[in-house]
Amino acid sequence: MDQKKKLSVVIEHWIEHNESHMGEYKKWAQTAGELGLDMVRAEIEEAMGKLSQSSKHLEKALNVMSP
Repeated sequence: MDQKKKLSVVIEHWIEHNESHMGEYKKWAQTAGELGLDMVRAEIEEAMGKLSQSSKHLEKALNVMSP
């Protein structure tokens, strides 16, 4: 496999990995809220936003690689 193809496969994996974590983060943010841990919930939700942004940048990188 050439390096460009390998890089695209790795980036796709990172995006999928981020998506799988988002589900867990959402579940635990809700749990924290139910426990009255609003600051914890807010920080997890902030992390979710950052992870979503990360995925968007990775998707842009993929788009640049294969126009």
